[in-house]
Amino acid sequence: MNIKPLAERVVIKMLEAEETTKSGIVLPGTAKEKPQVAEVVAVGPGTSEVSMEVKVGDKVLIGRYAGTEVKLDGEEFTIVKQTDILAIVE
Repeated sequence: MNIKPLAERVVIKMLEAEETTKSGIVLPGTAKEKPQVAEVVAVGPGTSEVSMEVKVGDKVLIGRYAGTEVKLDGEEFTIVKQTDILAIVE
């Protein structure tokens, strides 16, 4: 099943990175704070007032509590408005 966002909405998948502490303990992504870096999975068409500046595959920074989380086919995605995206990471 695919998600096709409407208007200026963007579907993203949060990126989880393992982190190793100074003592060598590996913390899985679920043990840390909610990450703020995500990968764009789908982009809406935009509107007459809003042109879409992100594209599929971009890595982006989002606000900590931005968007609506959805679970589809066992995977978790977040749907945000383009205005909730703070920056594109290059």
